[in-house]
Amino acid sequence: MSVRSVIRYAEWILGADTTPGAAGPIYVMECTTCLDASPPSDERAGPEDWAIRHTARQHDHSGFRSMVTSFSRVTPAPGNPLYKRVTSRCLR
Repeated sequence: MSVRSVIRYAEWILGADTTPGAAGPIYVMECTTCLDASPPSDERAGPEDWAIRHTARQHDHSGFRSMVTSFSRVTPAPGNPLYKRVTSRCLR
């Protein structure tokens, strides 16, 4: 078993995940009447078009829940002992 150090009172930054290969936002529209949902898409236009077509087929289904899933990552802030280790790994 390895021993790991504990860093107390270190600063961290929470932000959008911009690491190479990270997924962008995912968009979905869900009908609030029947709970049918659009296929997930990495662009808003697809789910929005789906919502319009859904209402065109069923006129009383005109309310939608717009859902966006975004991805975040926590990284060490400057001054955190892990900052140099993480930033040098990202620059490789």
